[in-house]
Amino acid sequence: MNIYLVILNIAVLLLFTGILAYMQKKRISFSKQVFAALGIGIVFGLVLQWAYRANSAIVQQSAQWFDIIGTGYVKLLQMIVMPLVFISIVTSFTKLTISNNLGKIATLIIGLLLGTTAIAASIGIAAALGFQLETVQIHSGSAETARGQEIEQKYTQIQDQTFPQKIVELLPANPFLDLTGQRSASTIAVVIFAAFIGIAYLGVRRKQPEQAEMFKKIVDAIYAIIMRIVTLVLRLTPYGILAIMSRTIATSDLGAIVKLGKFVIASYVALIIMFIVHLIILAIAGLNPITYVKKALPVLSFAFTSRSSAGTLPLNIKAQTTALGVPEGIANFSGSFGLSIGQNGCAGIYPAMLAVMIAPTVGINPMSPSFILTLILIVTISSFGVASVGGGATFASILVLSTMNLPVALAGLLISVEPLIDMGRTALNVSGSMTAGVITSRAIGELDSSIYNGKIQKLEA
Repeated sequence: MNIYLVILNIAVLLLFTGILAYMQKKRISFSKQVFAALGIGIVFGLVLQWAYRANSAIVQQSAQWFDIIGTGYVKLLQMIVMPLVFISIVTSFTKLTISNNLGKIATLIIGLLLGTTAIAASIGIAAALGFQLETVQIHSGSAETARGQEIEQKYTQIQDQTFPQKIVELLPANPFLDLTGQRSASTIAVVIFAAFIGIAYLGVRRKQPEQAEMFKKIVDAIYAIIMRIVTLVLRLTPYGILAIMSRTIATSDLGAIVKLGKFVIASYVALIIMFIVHLIILAIAGLNPITYVKKALPVLSFAFTSRSSAGTLPLNIKAQTTALGVPEGIANFSGSFGLSIGQNGCAGIYPAMLAVMIAPTVGINPMSPSFILTLILIVTISSFGVASVGGGATFASILVLSTMNLPVALAGLLISVEPLIDMGRTALNVSGSMTAGVITSRAIGELDSSIYNGKIQKLEA
């Protein structure tokens, strides 16, 4: 009997994918497709919860089939991350508009990403203290224990390294290995390797312009191909989100999520406050923050639903250039750097909140000024090299907690609400990189104000 019910569930999911395909055929806006997939997935998941219960064999078997679409989509996103980051950085150097201010641009973008991460850490600390969050308030079940063991296993890979050694690990000793994404620091290593190629290109352009021009044409051709691949993958986003949300809601312990509602609320309060900080920074720069919200909202919505900063990169760059008036080179820089440096949500707010919650378990006063200042500094420095498709917040938390001599396994206590919080974190990460691109362009006088203040353009994948 179970097999027929599983087949029924699969058939219903395929019916919903057919509806999304029809919407795509009718050229309904990409944002509406994504939100439709999100809504249908949530409702379908709740129906499965009500009909079978989250831990039933029927739901578990159905979820495995849903993963063909959901996990398959995530794997395709992972497939394009390294090629996309690499070619985006190299392309940034081949853009003539940024060559004369390269050092200033890179410094401004990285400075803004790290500076906002420090602010995000401060907000995360304040939220955790304000809501009086402590890990002792969380019930530890089998899922939480398993997650804690998984985190501890990851920690054993870096526990013998000193903090300076962890920084050295960011460098690409073997760039071809890093292009495979095999190391936790592979993303930032690829960024560094691509930057070296870009700097070499600038040197060759001065001395051997013909060879440099040939290289630029090759890079432009590769960039066009990679972006086309990205477009093909992004068109699958509604189907991936439908399957992922259906599976996530159907298999989630809703009771545990309700119990952890306080932690979810505290997290989103911190995320919203940090987003307001982005708007304040724009206002200080003389830009209308409301205009930014209207033009960035489709991209942030995509980031929210997909939970992938890397998958959002092409939309991020496109929105910066066509809607916000940022030169393409700067948009490539800020978007790509934002994947691995200073992610405000995953590497700023989240690990800071965890550290404050865990500190009392080892007798540390989280309100101590020395603890708070040390935590902000470590969070900011540790924000280098955060992965951009899944696991980034976990890796950042391991780095921060281990450096602060706090038990890393306790980070697994929030596993039941992790997907829900991660949606907001990812949107904030993307907003941070977009803000850095806009502010940097404004600072060096290359922001096209007519585009920034112009009409809102339709988002397409």
